[in-house]
Amino acid sequence: MKNQSIVFTQPNTAQLLESELNNSLSGNQVLIKTLYSAISAGTERDNLRGEPNLDGLRIVETTFPRRLGYSSSGEVLETGPECKKLKKGDKVIVCYGTHSRYQKLPETSLFPIMYEEITTQQAALFMIGSFPMEGVRKTRLEPGESAMVSGLGILGLFAVQFCRAAGAVPVIAVDPDSERRALALSLGADFAVDPTGIDLPEKIRSLTGKGGVNVAIDVSGRNEATIDSMRSLDWYGRITLLGCNRHPGVYDLYHLVHARGIEVIGANNMSRPKFESRPGCWTMEDDVNAIQRLAHGGRIKLEPLINEINSPEDAPEVFARLASCGKFPIGVLFDWDRLQE
Repeated sequence: MKNQSIVFTQPNTAQLLESELNNSLSGNQVLIKTLYSAISAGTERDNLRGEPNLDGLRIVETTFPRRLGYSSSGEVLETGPECKKLKKGDKVIVCYGTHSRYQKLPETSLFPIMYEEITTQQAALFMIGSFPMEGVRKTRLEPGESAMVSGLGILGLFAVQFCRAAGAVPVIAVDPDSERRALALSLGADFAVDPTGIDLPEKIRSLTGKGGVNVAIDVSGRNEATIDSMRSLDWYGRITLLGCNRHPGVYDLYHLVHARGIEVIGANNMSRPKFESRPGCWTMEDDVNAIQRLAHGGRIKLEPLINEINSPEDAPEVFARLASCGKFPIGVLFDWDRLQE
C-alpha cells in the first residue's frame, strides 16, 4: 500500500516522502492509520542536525536518512493473528512509531485510549509524557517534599504537573523564558524562577526556607544547568537526569554529590522494566495509563501543552524552524488527516 512519511534526508532537512508499505500482518503486528504525531523537540532537533551520541548505550556514527516521530495516536485498521487486546476501529496511543500516515507495529507498542474525553490530539503526547513520569517516579518523591524542575519544554511542563500531583510543596519551575514560566504557574507550579544572572541555589534556598529542594528534575539538556540543579539540592536530595545532554561535561562529584549524600538517577526511557512494574520504576504501558488516569481525574491539564497543529506537507518548514535553534513552540503536532489520500 502507498504510505507517506516524514524523513530526515540529510542534516537540517526534512521531507515528506512516498513509499510502499507491506500491509500483510503476522504474529502480533497491527496496522494503524496515524491520526496525530507529536514532535519531541529535543530528541528530534538532535537527530535532524546529526548530533553525536544519539544512541544511549554506545557511540555510533550519525547517518541519514533518519525517521523519528515516536509519540503519536492512531486508529487500528487490521490486527495480526496473535493480537489479544486490540481490534479494528480502536483508538490507540502509539509508542516508538514514526511520522507516517500508516504504521505497522507490534501490539505491545500500542495502548488503548481509556476515556472518551481524551482526544487523539492529546493522546499523541502520552509517549512523550511517559518520560517525565518515569523521571519523577524514580525520585520516590513523597508528599510534602519540595521539588524543582529545570527546563520548561513539554517534558518539564509535564514534570511540573506530576510533581504537584505527587504532593510536592513547593514546586519550583526554572526557565529563562517568561512565557514558559507563566505557563508553568498556570499548570500548578508554586514559583517560577528565571535563572539568568542570579545565584540560583541561593534563590532556591530562600524559597524553600532550608538547604535546598528535596528533589530536582533536570530537563535542561545543558551541563551548566544540571550543575546548578545539583547545587540547589538539600542534603540527601535526589536528582533525575531527564534531559538529553549528549556532550561531555566536567562535574565536581565530590562537592556536588558525594559530600552531601546526593542521589543521581538516570531516567532515559530505555532504563525501565519491559514487563513488570516495581515501586519507583514502572513499565512504559503502566506509566502511559497512569497519565490517562491523571488526565481523566482532572489532576493534569493537556490542552495548554498543544500550541500548533500542522499538515505533514508543512514538515520541511516546521523542521527548518526546529533546526534553526530559535524559539520553538512547546507542543507541535502533525494532523495526518490533512493529507489528501
